[in-house]
Amino acid sequence: MGKRKSRTAKLAAQPRKAPKLDTAFACPFCNHAGSVECRIDLKDRIAEASCFVCKEAYSTTAHALTEPVDVYSEWIDACEKANEDAVLRRGYADEEEEDDDDV
Repeated sequence: MGKRKSRTAKLAAQPRKAPKLDTAFACPFCNHAGSVECRIDLKDRIAEASCFVCKEAYSTTAHALTEPVDVYSEWIDACEKANEDAVLRRGYADEEEEDDDDV
């Protein structure tokens, strides 16, 4: 005779569901929570994130695995890169002014 299976063995064998990802995000420009929504058009391969409060928008290319969180992350990365470039340009302009003063 065999041993009876316990209930915990059945629960451990069931696959766990992946947590749902957000689809509404905070705007990097106006900081309103939940004001950015992402639209993905796989037919035209365009993904767009736009804020309905301040009307800022970002668009990028999309593929079959693109999710709204991916579009939002790319937007945030692009904003950070633009800010870094602006700081570098400002620092370069300050150095040129100091060089002009030395002459």
